[in-house]
Order: sequence, then C-alpha cells, then structure tokens
Amino acid sequence: MNKENLLVVENLTVEYEAGGKSFAAVAGIDFEIRKGETLGLVGESGCGKSSTGRAILQLPKPTSGSVTFEGVELTQLESKELRKVRQRIQMIFQDPISSLNPRRRVGDIVAEPLMIAGIKNRYEREDRVRTALEAVGVDPDISMDRRPHQFSGGQCQRICLARTLVMEPSLVVCDEPASALDVSVQAQILNLLEDMKQQYGLTMLFISHDLSVVKNISDRVAVMYLGMICEIASSERLYKAPAHPYTSALLASIPCMQGGAQCYTDLMLLGGIPSPINPPSGCRFRTRCSRAEEVCSGRVPKFTEIEPGHLVSCYFPLTANKN
Repeated sequence: MNKENLLVVENLTVEYEAGGKSFAAVAGIDFEIRKGETLGLVGESGCGKSSTGRAILQLPKPTSGSVTFEGVELTQLESKELRKVRQRIQMIFQDPISSLNPRRRVGDIVAEPLMIAGIKNRYEREDRVRTALEAVGVDPDISMDRRPHQFSGGQCQRICLARTLVMEPSLVVCDEPASALDVSVQAQILNLLEDMKQQYGLTMLFISHDLSVVKNISDRVAVMYLGMICEIASSERLYKAPAHPYTSALLASIPCMQGGAQCYTDLMLLGGIPSPINPPSGCRFRTRCSRAEEVCSGRVPKFTEIEPGHLVSCYFPLTANKN
C-alpha cells in the first residue's frame, strides 16, 4: 500500500436481492484516496454511489473485495474492532433532517458519538460539542437545548457536520450532502466543507450527481456507471478533456449560459439505463454509446492510463490530448 493512500478499495462488490434475483449494485470497483485529498464520485441516480460509500463504512459489509483504511483491512474486522476504527471514518448523509433524531436535543445528538466512544467526562464532552458547533457556525448557547425541527435544512446540515467533526475523523464520506438544500444554502455548506477540510486536515469522498458541484470541491473525480467506474482523472483534466463517452455525455448535460449553447457537445446519451439485474455484457455502457462496436459486447474493457493520472475503461476512448 502506498503510504500516501489513506483508503484503498479493491474489487469491491455489493450485491442485493430483488424479486428473488441477486444483482450487483457495485460490481468490482477499484480506487484509492490519498491523504488530504477530496475524491469526487459521480454518476446517474442508481449507479451505486451511495452503496459504495456505505460499503466503505461496512454498512453493511460488502459482498466481496477489500477496503483498507490506514493500512487496516476493514472487511476482516470483528464488530468491536470495527467500532474503534469507525471513530476515524464518519459519514454525512444526504437528508440532514431525517438523519437527526427528532426527539433529542442538538447537544445530545452531537455528543452521542462521544458517548459511544466511551468518553465519560461530561465536561469534556460538552466542551468538544461546543467547539464543533462553533466551528460550523452554529451558536451552542442557542442551539444545544433545541430540537432539529426548530432549524432550517441548512442549519440541520451544519449540525450533522458538527456531529461528524466532534470525533476528529481522518476520512469523511459525504453522501450528496447538499442535494436536498437550496442553491444558496448549498454554496454555504460546500464552502464550509472546504474550510473544515483545511482546518481539520480531512480526507473526503464526495458523492454527488451534480458535476458542477463536484468540479469545484474535488481534487480528482471518479465517474461511475451501472455499478462500475469508467474513468478517473484530476478534476481539471476530466472536465477539460473527458476520455470516456459517458463522461462526455454527462458533461454535455450541464446547463450553460453561453448564448444558450451547451458547454460540452461531443456526445449525447442514447436510450435508457439498463436494469442492474440484467446488465449488458462486456462494457455496460455500450447500449447507450454511439461509438460502440462488436468488441464492446465481449468483455469489460480494462482500465488504461492514457496519460499520467488519467485512467479510462473504454475500447474507443475520446482523444485525451485536447488542449
């Protein structure tokens, strides 16, 4: 394992059952996250992004594959050992309101991870809760005795972030943390995440379907389609010169204010998303790709590094050397 990598995911597979049939929501993916970086994970709804994030935290354990965090293989840990490691891996959920217990006061909600971690000193817990709330811009004197329904969606997401930061984690999995918020509030939460990343030295996996958001917050981006990763590159390079037809089509869907024209016009998606219960053979994107040929139906294309740090799984990638 490279010492720069905080998290390494190898051949990760997550299977579910539907209608008596088993299908892979995540089908053998590989990626790593370096210390201090933000990796964006993007793709259409239902492609397996959230399942990937939860599998990293072993919620539940993946069907197969390995998740190595700080040199420790998480899939092999017993529940007691896993609980200790989870203190350094936290998650921010998509819906801030439903992820907070409506019957409990904010002070108790933020302090609960400390209770579970075995910090029994009440004064230490309260001090850490106050520090975390102040860090995310929530006044502890006003908020600690209130309940979640007394706050807006943006304020609730700040409280969720405080609950995450109170454990001083190394890795934070952000599962579309701004998608349920108004655009103006989204910007506030994203800026806050960037500030917290610098202040606490966080490493983040940022899951989203909004490519414009991912571009601004991520160092590298992994593009996911129907349970598989099809392209990984630096944020700047991916948006400037996408190599996978699916990535190009996703970028073409971003609204653009340049005289009503689209910013990306290379390719458009064809047809609808196939069922994950019965995915296409070979390249899973081939049924929607205008560049697909017979070889695409035979087997899954291997990841190829077309330039340093830019990997793509495609038999006919787009020109990667655009200026």
